[in-house]
Amino acid sequence: MEYILYEQKGQYAILTINREKALNALNSQVLDELNETLDNVDLKEVRALIITGAGSKSFVAGADIGEMSTLTKAEGEAFGKKGNDVFRKIETFPIPVIAAVNGFALGGGCELSMSCDIRICSDNAVFGQPEVGLGITPGFGGTQRLARLIGAGMAKQMIYTARNIKAPEAYRIGLVNEVYAAETDAEGNVVKSAGEVLMAAAEKMASTIAKNAPIAVRNCKKAIGEGLDADMDEALVIEEKLFGDCFETEDQKYGMAFFLDKNKEKVKEPFRNC
Repeated sequence: MEYILYEQKGQYAILTINREKALNALNSQVLDELNETLDNVDLKEVRALIITGAGSKSFVAGADIGEMSTLTKAEGEAFGKKGNDVFRKIETFPIPVIAAVNGFALGGGCELSMSCDIRICSDNAVFGQPEVGLGITPGFGGTQRLARLIGAGMAKQMIYTARNIKAPEAYRIGLVNEVYAAETDAEGNVVKSAGEVLMAAAEKMASTIAKNAPIAVRNCKKAIGEGLDADMDEALVIEEKLFGDCFETEDQKYGMAFFLDKNKEKVKEPFRNC
């Protein structure tokens, strides 16, 4: 892999888009490598995945404008499909995916973050869908996921104006779950950069997710994802079936037996791998 770094750390893993000189912009090769890396994640061991960008300046600054500038109509549609297919794979990935956003998350970068289950960012993060200023529409799901996440009115405003928003506003409108700043000492000296604090928080979250019953977590993701595309009656049936499925697992038997055990000094054992 030229542009993707992948590191498994116990029961969670970190995927880093490593094209720092181009602000981690997404070209066809990056998308292909991202797709291949996702296919090779060991889902028997890994229970949560973090996606981030190399360096402190950019998560992903967008799709590669140099590559897009010469595309024909058919090639543009194919490029959009390539990005959409990869991002949909992330959105429906069996395990939770956390976007740790440092710096720019514009265009395809904002769209990549939105395909993840949870978005957290450093206080230097900047989000936006600037495509109409380039004569195109968002092409990797931006017109669809942004409206679902923050409401149609706010999404239309962001997309139509091509205005970027900073981390505090992204948090206010619900685009991100949390914003992290640098840690300083009593004299105001930086002890940990915002990026370091962000990654520590992302790893702590991934580790916390990984400690819970893996089949139950996967079923929760599946229920939420499929339920959002259904009416309430259909969505509740989806939940009921996935809820019932959990009662076939050793994790359910062990988790409830441990809860009911009166021996308070007993140490809870880790849930088994899928």
